Amino acid sequence: MFESLSSRLGEVFERLRKRGALTEADVSEALREVRVALLEADVALPVVKDFVSRVKERAVGQEVVRSITPGQMVVKIVHDCLVETLGSAEEINLAATPPVPVLMVGLQGSGKTTTSAKIALRLKTRDRKKVLLASLDVYRPAAQQQLEILARQADVGSLPIVMGEKPVAIARRAMEIGRREGYDVVILDTAGRLHIDQVLMAEVAEVRDAVRPAETLLVVDSMTGQDAVTLAREFNEKVGVTGMVLTRVDGDARGGAALSMRAVTGRPIKFLGAGEKLDALEVFHPDRVAGRILGMGDVVSLVEKAIDTFEQDEAEKLASKLAKGKFDLDDLAAQFRQIKKMGDLKGVIGMLPGIGKIKKQIDEANIDTKAINRQEAIILSMTKAERKNPDLIKASRKRRIAAGAGVSVQDVNKLLKQYQQMADVMKKVSKMGKKGLLRHGLPGLLPPGGGRFGG
Repeated sequence: MFESLSSRLGEVFERLRKRGALTEADVSEALREVRVALLEADVALPVVKDFVSRVKERAVGQEVVRSITPGQMVVKIVHDCLVETLGSAEEINLAATPPVPVLMVGLQGSGKTTTSAKIALRLKTRDRKKVLLASLDVYRPAAQQQLEILARQADVGSLPIVMGEKPVAIARRAMEIGRREGYDVVILDTAGRLHIDQVLMAEVAEVRDAVRPAETLLVVDSMTGQDAVTLAREFNEKVGVTGMVLTRVDGDARGGAALSMRAVTGRPIKFLGAGEKLDALEVFHPDRVAGRILGMGDVVSLVEKAIDTFEQDEAEKLASKLAKGKFDLDDLAAQFRQIKKMGDLKGVIGMLPGIGKIKKQIDEANIDTKAINRQEAIILSMTKAERKNPDLIKASRKRRIAAGAGVSVQDVNKLLKQYQQMADVMKKVSKMGKKGLLRHGLPGLLPPGGGRFGG
């Protein structure tokens, strides 16, 4: 979402870092470019003015002049101001008597229904909460059935549909069932409209007054741009929101909505929706997002994603085999499956520090999950004996495997070469042991001549 903004700011700060000393004129020129970059990213003008003013006030002071690396100091000041603009990280407030009502509001097409199911899944798996989903959308065809299906996928409760029932009555029934059946949280998915109107606001306000929600979350499509600010302001003034969820952040939105909505409403962004899958929801951490925007990466989120995704028993099984210097194609296929669970590879790579500088090379490399799917298909086209002992795979077997996977023999050869390089490294790890690995480090694992993995 912040790709274009990150790219523009990266160019500005790269020039600052190269200078030994900075004058006030240097800082002013850089901030003019920062201002243009923020406006191009759809950040609201009042927010841009306030942001640039705060940065300038700090950047032209003694703090930067006396700094050993003034360029780096300016980047730090911009980072700190970004964090201030984006607010603080806040989870859903469940500090109320169960069942805790959570009201989901927003326009039609913002991803509100899917987000309701995502939050339900998160509360069930991470917080061990018993969650009931209830659709109050009696207008959009099959909206209630859609939420019912999503509830089954998330393995959470779903309020039985009663045709002809009005939204307020549905909300009251959901809370009653929630109390009677021991639910911890009731998520109420309200109806949306194509645009803000008085009928929509009156209905949402009526539901709010009936259930008194602990949280009223506004779901906003990040592709909306500056309109998202108007939307957030209207809902906050007329209904009263406690937090916001930005969806489709994995798209090519320019990121201005995130920076503007928090500043204009004073309400925190609580979650980011980054994909259609129900587990594609992450907590909004302002410091991490600021790091991504400025090309510093987000290693903490990357590690958390890996911990959530990787299966403990698989990891232990692999570690045991590696200790004995064993690594076969079944193990490689297992690693491919683990990587795919982490989601979009470009998004994962984008969390690494300094990745913006090689963005062009990454784009040209055309990294996608389909490449991993092809490699996994090649392995699955092999017999069990071939996966355990790749030395069996000669010319005729390669042709059969290629035909079975729908790829060329060259693709099979590439995979086998990649596997062989990885297997060689694993053998070195087992021979060196922990002490040897610490003594020789990564260079001791590289193939002769500094070869690279992947062929």
